Amino acid sequence: MEKRTGLFSNGIIWFGVAISVSEIEAGIEIGAAAARSSLWLPLVLGHVLGGILLFFVGLIGARVRKNAMETTSSTFGKYGSKFFAALNVFQLLAWVAVLNAQGASALAGLKLPISFPLTCVILAVLIAIWVFVGIKRSANVTTVVMAALAALLAVLTVKLFVVGSSDASGALAAGAATSAASLGFWNIFEISIAMPISWLPVISDYTKDVEKPVKATAVSAAAYTFASLWMYVIGIQISGIGADNNIAQAILLAGLGIPGIIIVVLSTVTTNFLAANSAGESSKAIWDKINPKVAGVVVSLLSAALAISGIMEHYISFLYLIASVFAPMAAVLLVSFYFERGSEPKKSFWLWNLFSWLAGFIVYQMAAHQESVFLGPTLLAVVVSVAFAYGRVLVKKA
Repeated sequence: MEKRTGLFSNGIIWFGVAISVSEIEAGIEIGAAAARSSLWLPLVLGHVLGGILLFFVGLIGARVRKNAMETTSSTFGKYGSKFFAALNVFQLLAWVAVLNAQGASALAGLKLPISFPLTCVILAVLIAIWVFVGIKRSANVTTVVMAALAALLAVLTVKLFVVGSSDASGALAAGAATSAASLGFWNIFEISIAMPISWLPVISDYTKDVEKPVKATAVSAAAYTFASLWMYVIGIQISGIGADNNIAQAILLAGLGIPGIIIVVLSTVTTNFLAANSAGESSKAIWDKINPKVAGVVVSLLSAALAISGIMEHYISFLYLIASVFAPMAAVLLVSFYFERGSEPKKSFWLWNLFSWLAGFIVYQMAAHQESVFLGPTLLAVVVSVAFAYGRVLVKKA
């Protein structure tokens, strides 16, 4: 009988997913352009709603015992599923490259005697090794790594608070951010929900193997939400201490040398490992003869080349593109699974679901080009796709 994963191991995995340089960068973006007094509600709300979506999407994989992209076949049909799987492989490859580049840039700021390209290659190799070893075989090592990383981040958090409260330039920086606030409620909400949304097409790759579907999925979503909020708070702290909104500079101001290097390396590898591993799972959904581990290793190594090429310049627009594709996809999947289970899949059913997804995607693209939109582009796209998909349910019941 196949060994299932427990609550603790899933919590550890998803805690590690959230601990990344990209989450801290998102917090810096909010902290640098929003008033401290008005950023907490949309920040928390975005994470909570994102965590709820993660839970319900992850629960689908846990119940049907299929990976993330395989769960979409009953909703969008065989070819629709392959379409989303292909998009997921490309976005995960780019995602790994972005995180790789961010980690290498942060390490470069710590004045290490290693070039940026070489750092990208080293990080990619570490990720490839972890993917090849696998989650289950490295469970004990993962637990130790995450415990050490959590302890180091706690030290960094405390030191940043101390620097922020005692440094006059930090107070000035915080005041400048407040007076020049340019992000409104829904802008902050959008940046907040973007991170959990980016993991929607991934979570079932790990919940499919859980022993207790509801509890393990809830622990996974809660662990991610808590850790992600923590990273955003660290980013907000960095934006207010006069560190030029730079993670490496903040680590140096906090007096963390080698521990700071360990934080950046481990946070980059733990997050990228999951993304690369899921790229392998999605490859299998495209062509079942592909070995997921081999595909994951290839994605890890290709990410180094992309990172060196300068992908970080397109980072923010890339995050929004992910949300525009996979948020409405997840919305239609949720309606299909929870409200139309037992329905006999037909071509017209799949086509309507694809149309519902397309409607949400178009709405997102239109809303994303506006200054500020009620609900934000992501939630608005979800609402539109749910409305179209659920409309079919109502028509069938009438």
